[in-house]
Amino acid sequence: MDKSRLYYQTPYVKSFMCTIEQCEESGKGTWLAVLNQTGFYPEGGGQPFDTGTLNGVAVLSVHERGDVIIHELAAPLEPGTLAEGIIDWQKRYDNMQQHTGEHILSGLVHRRFGYDNVGFHMGSEEVTVDFNGPITPEQLDQLENEANQAVYDNVPVKVLYPDKEELDSLDYRSKKELTGLVRIVEIPDADMCACCGTHVENTGEVGIIKIRSMIHYKGGVRIFLLCGRRALLDYRDRLKDETRLSNLLSARLDLVPEAVEKLKNDLQDREMLMGRLYGQIFSLRTEQYPEREAPLALFEEGLNMVQIRQLSTLLYERKRGSIVMVCSPGNGNEEYQYALGSGCCDMRALSKAMNRRLNGRGGGSALMSQGTFRADRQSVTKVFLEESALLMETDAQ
Repeated sequence: MDKSRLYYQTPYVKSFMCTIEQCEESGKGTWLAVLNQTGFYPEGGGQPFDTGTLNGVAVLSVHERGDVIIHELAAPLEPGTLAEGIIDWQKRYDNMQQHTGEHILSGLVHRRFGYDNVGFHMGSEEVTVDFNGPITPEQLDQLENEANQAVYDNVPVKVLYPDKEELDSLDYRSKKELTGLVRIVEIPDADMCACCGTHVENTGEVGIIKIRSMIHYKGGVRIFLLCGRRALLDYRDRLKDETRLSNLLSARLDLVPEAVEKLKNDLQDREMLMGRLYGQIFSLRTEQYPEREAPLALFEEGLNMVQIRQLSTLLYERKRGSIVMVCSPGNGNEEYQYALGSGCCDMRALSKAMNRRLNGRGGGSALMSQGTFRADRQSVTKVFLEESALLMETDAQ
């Protein structure tokens, strides 16, 4: 074991003394320092790097370059200086909880199904683990129960440095062939894995392992999970959201799903009723316009796209215009949702021409096109009449 890597002697190191051996500019406005010993964990094995300070100077990132650990600093420190390193302990301990929790889950998946952990990412908000085989929702619940039982058992997390003969006799997880000194992290009855990361000393410190979701991914599954304090904060936020929903719906917390379902059904019924009423209104409105061969432009307030299409269709089907445009204002008076309809001309061509001139977007079929114009009402009307006349003239030839 490299004794200059203090996080391997104890992952609970929060501060330490060291000597600055090298410090040079990075070329990016930061400085790269090498220490005679360090408690800062460098990024590796899926675990993020530690941050903190060296003599009050921010440690921005920590990476390995070969066998050397490079500390990226916000300001320079003179080589030969004795420095105190202070680690962002909340971040470090959070990473330890996530990493140990991931080992417990991955080990149980491997023992139960024989699947490998083929991807692991410890993000700032959640942890993702990829496995190369299927897992059902029922199996996932059981895995979560077993993982948390391992937490409740509060067994020690052991770190081993076996020699080659001992290593060959161990049944451990590893993503690649290993040479030299191998570090093994063992969690009794849950996992044994080659690992370079930091872990809690006892599984009870993980607190809780909460699986948030699972998706199918590359022939296997990707599991999203939270451990320890992250799981606590997530539960707290979700409970606040549920309580707010409960108050809004005037329903008990345990009846929120039923209340939402009822609200959804009521809204669907109301939308169907509104659709029928708008249909009747549009039919009456349509009869107000005489049959005509000329294009018709109609601007109506407060319509959504479904209603715009509905009115446009009624107008051109009842020959209230050879080409019909129905528009309704969007955001302000400089944006309009539109529908173009016709039984005699190709609306795709008209939509394309108008979009080009009116900073619009959209499209559709020969009978109906829809989209949005970014222009004022006067410009929309002018361009519609001009392009409609050109289209009708072309079709007549």
